[in-house]
Amino acid sequence: MAYECFEVTHDGGIAHLKLCRPDQLNSMNRKFWYELPEIVRSIDREGKARVIVISSTGKHFSAGMDLGVFATGIGGVGNGGGGETAEIGRMRANLRLGVLEIQETFNLLERSRIPVLTAIQGGCIGGAVDMISACDLRYATRDAFFCIQEINIGMTADVGTLQRLPKIIPEGIVRELAYTGRRMPADRAREVGLVNEVFADHAALLDGVFTIAREIAERSPLAVWGSKEMINYSRDHTVADSLNYMATWQTGMFQPADMAESFKARQEKRTPQYPDLLPVGKPI
Repeated sequence: MAYECFEVTHDGGIAHLKLCRPDQLNSMNRKFWYELPEIVRSIDREGKARVIVISSTGKHFSAGMDLGVFATGIGGVGNGGGGETAEIGRMRANLRLGVLEIQETFNLLERSRIPVLTAIQGGCIGGAVDMISACDLRYATRDAFFCIQEINIGMTADVGTLQRLPKIIPEGIVRELAYTGRRMPADRAREVGLVNEVFADHAALLDGVFTIAREIAERSPLAVWGSKEMINYSRDHTVADSLNYMATWQTGMFQPADMAESFKARQEKRTPQYPDLLPVGKPI
């Protein structure tokens, strides 16, 4: 299927989502907010991909929210969806629903059964920081920088940056970025733990990220899903609650077949061959 904002390819268990509007700095226009959820839901439900990689094209990863979205709105964002004569309470209620709808776009990355890796070059600005904060692993080129741009245009970031970043990097660093709108360069981002590794250029970045993606794709997809589920749950719950959930998960999901295949492959000096995750039916 053709998309306006993304090129989507599948190879060797890796689904590659490439932002493809470099002339517009890969800004997040109206189509972006409809296409990304559709793509991620489709990949997640199908169950054949083991890893999702999000990369970009051109000088910058993404300039964030396209200003046209503020003017025309998505699900009420921008104008409340009611026109100038609508009652203010109803307009504000619609605006809240619109913000929640946009937030759900990146929530899907976090909830996906499949790990999501991002390859970031140049500017990662505003809404792009919201997006990469919802991903599992982040990698960058040496010329990359990160900016919570919203404060520079007189608003509070509202699509996940302020909720997720403090779970990734020290809170004081988040506050500095959120209050000042300063750019954080790639080396500093690695230093504080926002990115896992910094590469010399875009070609080296993609090579490095796909090497990691292929390594993940060779592992048991059920075990990887369980690991992602447990890490996300533990981030938001106590140790006791998380251990209890782990026991429940393991009771239902732990199966010996993948372990047996792992041991057999090791004895035979080959790469293990694990079944894909099962597809998920569309909700009624």
